[in-house]
Amino acid sequence: MSAIAAADNGGMTIQHVSSRCTALIKSEEGYQARRYLCPAGKPTIGYGHVILPHENFPQPMTKAAAEALLLRDLAPVENYLSATFPGINQHQFDALACFAFNVGVGALDHSTLKRRLLAGDVAGAADEFKRWVHAGKTVLPGLIKRRAAERELFLTPEAT
Repeated sequence: MSAIAAADNGGMTIQHVSSRCTALIKSEEGYQARRYLCPAGKPTIGYGHVILPHENFPQPMTKAAAEALLLRDLAPVENYLSATFPGINQHQFDALACFAFNVGVGALDHSTLKRRLLAGDVAGAADEFKRWVHAGKTVLPGLIKRRAAERELFLTPEAT
């Protein structure tokens, strides 16, 4: 899926993540066929799906089921980003989708990253990725790596 294949939803164009975004999420989250606790202590399965109390998944979960669940989880992220940041390029959209998938749409919605991007400060928004490297009060090397990859993608110019 891509921004070019965006759908019109009641007057709002919905931009979609690209395969580059899903590949980044998959590489950062890793595939887990069985339930595990993520670094934040939440029950998780597949490619980083946080299991809600009412959810029950067959274990082991297949990669195909994990991919379908990932795309389902990304749908509200795509809707939020499309409504909040219309006109951003595909790389920015993908980086923000990866970020919001990890930290949550609510965290992005109340972030300085959002405020800077909406103010037109792309470089300042990009620098905000570096701040989101904690699980609780602990800095996680995996989050440092992930945020660097998201920031790099965010700053990648669109091909002409």
